[in-house]
Amino acid sequence: MKPLALILLSLCVLSTSFAAPAKRPNFLFIVVDDQSPFDFKFYNPKSPLQSPNIDKLAAEGMVFDSARHMGSFIGAVCTPSRHMIMSGRTVWHLPIGPGAKEHCPPNLELNTLAAVFNRAGYDTMRTCKQGNSYEGANKQFTVRHDATKRGGTDESGSTWHGDQVMNYLNEREARKDTDPFLINFGFSHPHDTRDGRPELLAKYGAVNHEDPNTLPALNPRQPALPANYLKAHPFNNGDANVRDEVEVSGVWRNRDEATIRNEIGREYACGENIDIQIGRVLEKLKAMGELDNTYIIYTADHGIAIGRHGLQGKQNLYEHTWRVPFIVKGPGIKAGSRVPGNIYLLDIVATLCDLASIPAPESNEGLSFKPVLEGRQDSMRDVMFGVYCGGTKPGMRCVMQGDWKLIKYDGMNGTSRETQLFNLAANPDEFLKEHGNADPMKTNLAADPKHAAKLAEMEALLLGEMRRLNDPYRLWNQPNDGLTPPPEPAPRAKKNKGKPAKQ
Repeated sequence: MKPLALILLSLCVLSTSFAAPAKRPNFLFIVVDDQSPFDFKFYNPKSPLQSPNIDKLAAEGMVFDSARHMGSFIGAVCTPSRHMIMSGRTVWHLPIGPGAKEHCPPNLELNTLAAVFNRAGYDTMRTCKQGNSYEGANKQFTVRHDATKRGGTDESGSTWHGDQVMNYLNEREARKDTDPFLINFGFSHPHDTRDGRPELLAKYGAVNHEDPNTLPALNPRQPALPANYLKAHPFNNGDANVRDEVEVSGVWRNRDEATIRNEIGREYACGENIDIQIGRVLEKLKAMGELDNTYIIYTADHGIAIGRHGLQGKQNLYEHTWRVPFIVKGPGIKAGSRVPGNIYLLDIVATLCDLASIPAPESNEGLSFKPVLEGRQDSMRDVMFGVYCGGTKPGMRCVMQGDWKLIKYDGMNGTSRETQLFNLAANPDEFLKEHGNADPMKTNLAADPKHAAKLAEMEALLLGEMRRLNDPYRLWNQPNDGLTPPPEPAPRAKKNKGKPAKQ
């Protein structure tokens, strides 16, 4: 090789060796309060919700069809969900759970999302609702502006949360701050009370209904009833009188067409306002030159019923409530991609750490779904588990594998015991016999002898997951495994009598 060529080769090797390290990615983690995936056109093409900014995230990123929260052991489903999001712990291994002393390490808050990213040199910022969350984890954010904002004005609603993020980004820009950031961009809506902005309410034909003794007027602009709407749930699921079913302002105990259509209209008015605030922040990141280096995650802490199956709240395990919307857009993610995923919200800690090349804390129990984001696989798990037992115990359990899903109910001191088996490919809306569908697959198949083997298989899967995850309860037709169920928590005193308690 000639001397000049050797010199050039040496210079190339030297320049490669001392190349500046790649810029670390930013994270914008958007989480809303109480939103079914079926609000959005990319999950439900019939939805009239106008959400152009979120729709664009879906078109430019990856949509997950099976993203779920693992469940709750209290009526305020938000609280364990947000503990799982921030800690990466499974539902029975949380510091507020009935088995905390046995199954949760001490000082967990020091290994939650913001604490881990702080130690790695990230700037961390948070805005979200106040309460029904994981306060120890929330305190770890360096900049924090939390308040419950569920009103219909800029100051009392979602615009306030948008302003907090805009102010933070403006301050970073003024300081010429180049540290990577992690922003937890949370909203108080569309959780009730769903007081929307007047112009958005009018768009969806809705009003902020306040009188429990009257019904709102029907309006042709209101969204249609959901396909799986019922006037009442066919049986007592063990928590029929929980606050979210009987005391929600604008709904109360009503399940008539006018009430439900109006309430979905209010939901969409709040959802569109959230979309507007997200659009402001995305435009700002683009102007700052940060958008292309930012992973954007959009999700909710859990779903919501609002009339589906005759239910109103989030204390159930149907798909509209167990599933959550989930989008990720960012560097290296194929635009317009779609995957099953089979992820839990508790996988967020592991995944964000992996994307940032930060070791996940030892306390984390979630899985990094980076391989899914990179297109190397399309799912993280074969089996998915869900629980709700915030009311009578042992409550509800579900398990899903492939197209099949089992839901079990064991409540009301043993007087309400039900089994549901659905083939989600044939019956994605989980229609029951009360829906009157003629298709033999579009109903609960648990009592059909043709599916007895599948039922037995799913029952075994459920028991296996309950054992694996340290579920402290057993259902009526399961072995008790020598467990002593946790003591019932003391009843909480009612606050704000005459007004729904905030969750």
